Amino acid sequence: MFERAGQRNAHNEQCQFWQQDNHTIELRSNQLQVQRLGYLHRNPVVAGFVDVPEDFLYSSARSYADRPGLLDVLLIG
Repeated sequence: MFERAGQRNAHNEQCQFWQQDNHTIELRSNQLQVQRLGYLHRNPVVAGFVDVPEDFLYSSARSYADRPGLLDVLLIG
């Protein structure tokens, strides 16, 4: 999957892990922070890596589900 994404971008030699574009969004309210956090947590599900966000080992969604993660997480919301 990473190799295929890298082939579509002339700036890569082999693979691409991160998206090249970004759109900054000011998180000026708690509601917007929680909304964006949910979006981030759902990304591994949408990509087909896991069935539920908290199953993705590298996600803070584990901490929000009271499951141990790899890092200590400061919960918001």
